[in-house]
Amino acid sequence: MKNVDQFISEIASIAWGLPLLIILIGGGLYLLIRIKFLPFRYLSHAIAILRGKYDSENDAGELTHFQALTTALSATVGMGNIAGVAVAIAIGGPGAVFWMWVSAVIGMSTKFFTATLAILYRGVDSEGKIQGGPMYFITEGLGKKWMPLAIMFSIAGLVGALPVFNVNQLTQAINDILLKPAGLYSGFRTDLIIGLILATITAIVIFGGLSRISKTASKMVPAMVGLYFLLVLIILFVHIDVVPKYFSLIFIDAFSANFYKGDAFLGGVVGGIILLGIRRGAFSNEAGIGTAPMAHGAAKTNQPIREGLVAMLGPAIDTLIICTLTALAILVTGVWQSSNANGVSLTASAFEESIPYFGKFGLLACIAIFSISSLFSYSYYGGKCMSFLFGAKNKGIYNFIYIASILVGATTSLSLMINLIDTFFALMAIPTMTATIILAPKVIKEAKIYFENLKNP
Repeated sequence: MKNVDQFISEIASIAWGLPLLIILIGGGLYLLIRIKFLPFRYLSHAIAILRGKYDSENDAGELTHFQALTTALSATVGMGNIAGVAVAIAIGGPGAVFWMWVSAVIGMSTKFFTATLAILYRGVDSEGKIQGGPMYFITEGLGKKWMPLAIMFSIAGLVGALPVFNVNQLTQAINDILLKPAGLYSGFRTDLIIGLILATITAIVIFGGLSRISKTASKMVPAMVGLYFLLVLIILFVHIDVVPKYFSLIFIDAFSANFYKGDAFLGGVVGGIILLGIRRGAFSNEAGIGTAPMAHGAAKTNQPIREGLVAMLGPAIDTLIICTLTALAILVTGVWQSSNANGVSLTASAFEESIPYFGKFGLLACIAIFSISSLFSYSYYGGKCMSFLFGAKNKGIYNFIYIASILVGATTSLSLMINLIDTFFALMAIPTMTATIILAPKVIKEAKIYFENLKNP
């Protein structure tokens, strides 16, 4: 397993090299500049759409705007926000958080474009049902000659949508917070039992289809965000005297990288911390990766720009708010320097330090809800990729592969799982961003018409 771990780690490093950084961040900046920051001026309008002001039963699609966003958020608001941020700080120090923010602001623009395209160029699957996502906007927007790009996205999506990282970190949290202190942990056997329980819960929900996934997610996501928000506010209140110091350290360390422990990139440690922050930011909000447009493509709307505006709120909620809360909790408690823990265990140490006994159990409740809701949404994404490649009648096969992968995630190492998902996220980003950049003028044209009509109804 050590050799496999090393091999996957090297593949992830190659995948997340300079070319991907250019297409993901450079491409996102290009989109932001091309549209002249226009969507950012309509954030209040985006919230009105989200609240259902413009919903219509007669529009094509399966989900309301709110359900589409919560389905997308239940995949992104997950272990990337709790364990991913902890991994970033453990390797990169406070400065890594700044580069996660940068990726989120750029990611808001990218999400606007990709979700708009998911509605603008919806396709139909082999059963004649309307579908959205990068594979469809590639083939419908660019034409059939671009099919290899759509196939590349879908194949990478089959692995990228596997829940192995979320399961790995949930298993670690249950062991560290619950079972080990109680003397109930017995190694591989315990991990396997946890995996089997999670696989059973997931099977019950995902075999119920998208409506059950979206209804479950729309109830769970707001509740888990609220509880997590409350717990972190308590931690920040306990350490209120050092909050300004650590908040400013995020900015200072972003350009000095004094705490960075990873590999250099572009000849220096600052390059390394930038890449780390962007990798963890991409894992947190998935902007430019192409998963969220599959959920937004199912939204009940005939106005592509509306869904783009709703999708744009995702990275703001996900990375700018929730990841920042996690980061500050880890930084102000000092556990990032006093503990050798990594991933979810580091976040648990921060909660335990400020809210003795109750803190870690509150965090475990959040982690369980974050992770389990992510399990439901990722199965939907993988099923869409399976449908595109092998026909809608075969998408059910993916669910069996998906459930089996839960057992793998529960019984393997953190580094192997995070590098595996990083690699396939990178392979998904290439076709998603390539098509989005080529089709950007179509989105800009639609946006101008939509915003003009908004001003002059």
